[in-house]
Amino acid sequence: MSNSSSITHFLLLPLPGTRQLQLLHFSLFLAIYLAALLGNGLIISTIAWDHHLHTPMYFFLLNLALLDLGAISTTVPKSMDNSLRDTRAISYTGCVLQVFFYIFLIATEYFLLTTMSYDRYVAICRPLHYETLLGSRVCLHLAAAAWTCGFLYALLHTANTFSLPLCQGNAVDQFFCEVPQILKLSCSTSYLRELWLLVASVCLVFVCFVLIVVSYVQIFRAVLRIPSQQGRHKAFATCLPHLAVVSLFVSTVIPAYVKPSSISSPSLDLVLAVLYSVVPPAVNPLIYSLRNQELKDALSQLIPGWFQQQ
Repeated sequence: MSNSSSITHFLLLPLPGTRQLQLLHFSLFLAIYLAALLGNGLIISTIAWDHHLHTPMYFFLLNLALLDLGAISTTVPKSMDNSLRDTRAISYTGCVLQVFFYIFLIATEYFLLTTMSYDRYVAICRPLHYETLLGSRVCLHLAAAAWTCGFLYALLHTANTFSLPLCQGNAVDQFFCEVPQILKLSCSTSYLRELWLLVASVCLVFVCFVLIVVSYVQIFRAVLRIPSQQGRHKAFATCLPHLAVVSLFVSTVIPAYVKPSSISSPSLDLVLAVLYSVVPPAVNPLIYSLRNQELKDALSQLIPGWFQQQ
């Protein structure tokens, strides 16, 4: 038995196997982390450098890249450091900060993806009013609202989670400090204090999801009414990357948090955590650049320009 006031550190999930497997884990995470840094860094640099990309869609994409960089930097470096030093420990303060920043960045990303679906809706369904409805000031306000809501949500969630008395030790069955795993360490009677926040979170996620679905129903209806095949193809090309990112986000995060406890296991939890916390930040830049000719053209001009300046 222990309580939260006596805990000075947490023990993260031990990686099974030999020292060689731990180094393999380090190398794999390092490769994914560098890919995320490179991909998101290129998107941020390209959008900031090319004035042709200073539009609402790319402004929100720049914010998304910043969030992806922050999210993967919150979890992966500590896990790599522990693998390299053959340890499991993370300080109590470090765990609190990791929970706060990860929730902050992921929640903000979800709010931003909802905002981006509205951007695509206006661009395709109300193109004549696009500049009026999504002017620079409106975009700044929408982005600021997403970041502020994410911050407040993370502050509330983190404060509530770590205010619970912990009676089940300090071993966290995950490679980073994750709220469901922290809650498993709390006393059974105190767990109900978190229930109201979990219900509110589910409602909030559902509302945002409904807004995204409604936006895309309207978008698809508008696109199918476009007479030319080339016009339909161009409209779909601007929407499919965002839809793919939303699908990846929802399909990886939701199973991790709503799966029945009867099928929960450290191995399954680890796989799901990697899928929703490590893979998307590395894959999202590829999704957005693969079918985006404007971004690819700007990137092809930016990289040679860098080398010519050297």
